[in-house]
Amino acid sequence: MYDELKFDNCNHSKDPMVGCALEGATGVLAGIKDISIVIHSPQGCSSTVSAAYDVHEIDFTKRKVACTRLFETDVVMGASSKLKKLIEEADSKFKTRAIFVVGTCAADIIGEDIEGLCRNIQPQINAKLIPLMAGGFRGNLYDGIELGLNALFPFIKKQKEKIPDSVNLIAPQANLNPTWWADLEWVRETLEKIGIKVQAVLPHDTSLEELDNAGLASANILLSHDAGYKFGLKMQEVHGIPLILSDIPLPIGLKNTARWLRAVGNYFGVEEKVEAIIKDGEDMAIDVLRRRGLMMIPRYRNCRVAVSADATMGIGLTRMLFEELEMIPELLLFRSPVSDSQMLLENELNDMGISPKVVFSADGYQIKQSLMESCVDAVFGSSWEYYLAEELGIKFVFDVFNPTNRQNYLNRAYFGYEGMLNFLENVANDWERALRSKHINWEEYS
Repeated sequence: MYDELKFDNCNHSKDPMVGCALEGATGVLAGIKDISIVIHSPQGCSSTVSAAYDVHEIDFTKRKVACTRLFETDVVMGASSKLKKLIEEADSKFKTRAIFVVGTCAADIIGEDIEGLCRNIQPQINAKLIPLMAGGFRGNLYDGIELGLNALFPFIKKQKEKIPDSVNLIAPQANLNPTWWADLEWVRETLEKIGIKVQAVLPHDTSLEELDNAGLASANILLSHDAGYKFGLKMQEVHGIPLILSDIPLPIGLKNTARWLRAVGNYFGVEEKVEAIIKDGEDMAIDVLRRRGLMMIPRYRNCRVAVSADATMGIGLTRMLFEELEMIPELLLFRSPVSDSQMLLENELNDMGISPKVVFSADGYQIKQSLMESCVDAVFGSSWEYYLAEELGIKFVFDVFNPTNRQNYLNRAYFGYEGMLNFLENVANDWERALRSKHINWEEYS
């Protein structure tokens, strides 16, 4: 069990850690190819769309985005005609098969009927129009991901027949690994090794054909514990595709990786192939640690730590820190409400027999207050926590999550056996960096 911390005078977020619904929704749309986006907003909101394409590492030549650039007079008087003209122009210029018409806070304030407008002008537009209200008033980043995923449903065909041993991967981008694309690639490669076909990724570099055929998959695997659960259940209800593995942590660390792989193996009946992967992976990890890491790992033993992450990374990481590095998780700070994975968190903590203090939907103020009132030796987090902990005099801060100061020229997974080693290498480098003096003025002598 855990001890949930409560805060007075926190009706208003201070230094929010999580973006708005628009960020989450457009982060989903940016992962779909062959579409364009018309955003009904002031020009500043279009930068959120650009950031969403950045998340998927899509360059400007492949972005097809138009913004109505609402001004004060538009918000006061309405801007339906402006939106209609822009949709017509986007249809003629972009020539995509679908246009997502996205409403923002400004459209909410106006009371713009985007759904009705799209329905009325659809006969004059070649592209399929998909209205999506995703203003920041409607929730946070994770709420926006749910809105974006739900907007994909009209493209998924109902299929009576299913392709055996095939899966859809859901919400890989709802992941605080700065190079989450590598986690996705690890999952794809691992499934391929054991004969499981990835039918569609919802969404990353996903074509409309792949989206159309997502209903053929025989199972869905959710790659997030922060978003996508409702979408997975809806896929299960509407398309008859079971959501699997949602009740265990993602493959972070030795034990969780083995648990995750065995769950896949048991479901698809490929236990022997999975056991071979587990043996090879554990042998490789142990061999590398024996040669390069065992002298470092004892330094972490009994180190009292705080973990500031999302549920996707935080739940799995807690077991890795406690059982494999023998650290003591004293404080867990989750950016998301963890509503759909709270039972998983409770089960994990009960199984390990630990009861850390926990904060859900943590903002910058709550994180700082929690760290100030705790007695931890180290913090696992992002560049946010790096500066907060440095201000509070906490010596060891591991800058391992997004947003990060760490330079990532190559995509490096945190999932799987090699992913564990990647994570430990970052931790070891940050430990060494913390021990370097910041007070010595080095002089160069000629």
